Amino acid sequence: MKQIATLRPRYLLALALLAMPSAALADSDNYVDVARGKALVTAGDCVACHTAPGGTPFAGGLALQTPFGAIMTPNITPDNATGIGSWSADDFARAMHEGKRPGGTRLYPAFPYTYYTKVTRADSDAIFAYLRSLDPVSNTVNRNTLPFPFNIRSSMSAWNALFFTPGVFKPDPNKSEEFNRGAYLVEGLGHCGACHTPLNAFGANKSDKYLQGGQVDNWTAPNITNDARAGLGKWSVDDVVQYLKVGQARGVIASGPMKDVVENSTSKMSDADLKAMAVYLKERGATGSPAPSPVSADDGRMKVGEAIYVDTCSACHVRNGSGIEHVFPKLAGATIVAQDDPTSLIRIIIAGGRGAATDQRPTGPAMPSLGFRLNDDQIAAVVTYVRNSFGNAASPVTADAVKAVRGNVTGAAD
Repeated sequence: MKQIATLRPRYLLALALLAMPSAALADSDNYVDVARGKALVTAGDCVACHTAPGGTPFAGGLALQTPFGAIMTPNITPDNATGIGSWSADDFARAMHEGKRPGGTRLYPAFPYTYYTKVTRADSDAIFAYLRSLDPVSNTVNRNTLPFPFNIRSSMSAWNALFFTPGVFKPDPNKSEEFNRGAYLVEGLGHCGACHTPLNAFGANKSDKYLQGGQVDNWTAPNITNDARAGLGKWSVDDVVQYLKVGQARGVIASGPMKDVVENSTSKMSDADLKAMAVYLKERGATGSPAPSPVSADDGRMKVGEAIYVDTCSACHVRNGSGIEHVFPKLAGATIVAQDDPTSLIRIIIAGGRGAATDQRPTGPAMPSLGFRLNDDQIAAVVTYVRNSFGNAASPVTADAVKAVRGNVTGAAD
């Protein structure tokens, strides 16, 4: 009887579906697409770029900083006048796969269609179904903010010819299903390379340095290949999953743009998808970048930096750079410390910052701004000290480098 009681609701559901009119079944299918589309939108972290500070989610208006000027993100709610309410599924797929608006106007690659081209049509349609389910929001966004000559959209034809190869993701038959799922998410919808790959003079990815680190809004997006020194070589698959899920792993706490990615996207993804991404990243060939010789402890910069560290930093990060688990990041052996680009370390000392807050770690640890009390020479000294102590080794930092970052981030939000 217990088995019959367990099965009965399933039979009733089947009978109910058979009795439904075709229109209701279509609505049921649409509900499934909307639910799947919501998960895909989360994986793509669409809300992060398409929401202005204090604005309505997905209504656009965020100023994306590029080497060529600020680009305002569009409204992607289904408002007919100011959003994508008048778009069809074909229009949306063309934007995702070809980088074109309805009518053929070309989009700038600040909208990462160079990655989204790999998204399947079925997933594109599901994303569109979810966006269509949102409440329409009237929000006119100025889409022409780039200075001349970058505001000439027709120039994107030449850019695309040089740097864009359209095409849906093709799985590697020699790799596991899990690896290919991770590759699809990282290379496509997750568009991880948009931040973690350096750009050339034309604003296109340096394909030979894919995932080897880039710069985003005056933050260092670190190397996430399996490089043993500056990448994920010392991380396990489980470490990567934990970092993406809770924003913390191996003493590292997500901050800057990655804080938003963790809070809005990866912390809400399935464990299976996170593991697939981790498996893919751990199989990205190590670059084997050689470690530089550490700056000598007798160097004057190191002595000044040590004094500042002991006085200002050691109470939180501990004298040996081990940090305090879940509260203050570890500096000894931290991958962000070993990056060739020290921008993140400089920025967080100048402007402060806050770590990711997730369901499992609901308190986002904070770092106060120290730029008001440390001058450029002092910050250069302490960053050089941190990068060459506790077993770390990296190039020294100059006061001019600190000055450049300070000019860009003073007064900037976390």
